[in-house]
Amino acid sequence: MEVKELGHVVLYVRDLERSRRFYGDLLGWKEIPGMNEGFPAAAFSSGRTHHELLLIEVGPDAAPIPRGRRIGLYHFGLKVGESDAELRDARDRLMKARLLERDEGIGVGEGVDLPGAVLLTSSLMAGVYTIVGASDHGVTHSLYIEDPDGNEIELYIDVQPARWKDDPAAIFAPTRPLRI
Repeated sequence: MEVKELGHVVLYVRDLERSRRFYGDLLGWKEIPGMNEGFPAAAFSSGRTHHELLLIEVGPDAAPIPRGRRIGLYHFGLKVGESDAELRDARDRLMKARLLERDEGIGVGEGVDLPGAVLLTSSLMAGVYTIVGASDHGVTHSLYIEDPDGNEIELYIDVQPARWKDDPAAIFAPTRPLRI
């Protein structure tokens, strides 16, 4: 057997509508119509395949994701473009949602400056999300966010695709603060 590519990710979520708004409205994924016919789920695709993300609602009483080191998924990555300008646009879209929220008088979490980003919590139309990090990995520039249920997502661009294709060890270069 040979794995050809990662096909899709399935996430359990507490509130399907909140997560639908987060992944669709804020992150811009296209929802596949007709999925919610008697089953509390939503599927999304970038157009690469039939679906890359499936959300299944498990209700408000579901156990939260444990914090810290644990077995299981750490994060998944979503490529948001080819340039730092596109990554800045993604960051600005998150920050704009925060500013709109502030204008609406909805509480915002504590902000902590990061090089090129901010740590924030928002509960606008997309539900709660947090920017938890910003890193220059040499081969990628990355923002890290959490979805409303605490799943960590890396929003990234490839900086030098030829470098890691020629030298796969380049992905283990020391991480530096992101400056975009």
